Amino acid sequence: MIYLLQTVEDTLWLAPYAYAIVLLGFGLFLFRIFENWYSGSFDKPLFRHYLVYKEISKEQEHILATEFHFYKLLSKKHKRQFRHRIATFIADKKFVGRENLEVTDRMKVLIAAVGCMLSFGRKHYEYSLIDYVLIYPDEFYSTMNDHHHKGEFNPREKALVLSWKDFEKGYRITDDNLNLGIHEFMHAMQLEARKSRDLDAARFTKQFQNILKRLTHQDVKDKLDETSYFRAYAFTNQYEFMAVLAEYFIESPTDFKAHFPQLYEHTQKLLNFRFAGY
Repeated sequence: MIYLLQTVEDTLWLAPYAYAIVLLGFGLFLFRIFENWYSGSFDKPLFRHYLVYKEISKEQEHILATEFHFYKLLSKKHKRQFRHRIATFIADKKFVGRENLEVTDRMKVLIAAVGCMLSFGRKHYEYSLIDYVLIYPDEFYSTMNDHHHKGEFNPREKALVLSWKDFEKGYRITDDNLNLGIHEFMHAMQLEARKSRDLDAARFTKQFQNILKRLTHQDVKDKLDETSYFRAYAFTNQYEFMAVLAEYFIESPTDFKAHFPQLYEHTQKLLNFRFAGY
């Protein structure tokens, strides 16, 4: 009996910590509820920034500042966030050169920059379904469908595969609505939205369905036929349409908004893209 009383006395000092843990857990539970409500009500995450920032090297920042147009348009605060995401992407992914291609720091920075640009409005921006970035010098033969490709996302191998020649052409020409990097990263984002249950995936799915619904409206159908605004490849299937839509949204936002304002709005909400004048 004395032993039991002594044991109880010895553990009483833990009670305040136990209460604190319970209160903390309850507070996190309430926060998650509020975060879900906020995201569903306003079509954007409650927050998407950080307390601690990673940094890239001066040489890597120079590549961004001189070669990547989107980075030049960002505010000082958003540039810092963008560099953090670039650093995280490069650290998390394994870059592999194919056909004796030497992977340079420039390649890593620019590929990461395109991916991080597309996911810049998201809270979960890391592309969790991509572990490897395989880079070919030119078009490559794909065993997925026995054809030569410029790029592909291979979910089974968790690999993004790119022709460097075509990737480089895509990001250098910023207004032709042909951007291989954006196209393939969007495919990865699409599959992630199907597999994940996080806030970004829920918003993506909601707005993607809104886009598909808009395409059934007769006025949109008529305008698509009349203008032939989107290139024919967009109508291969709904997933290719979304990938092409992302290219047009990033590269020609003003023109896109003028032609199809509702589709533009849904795409903007899908990506939570409210930066650099978009």
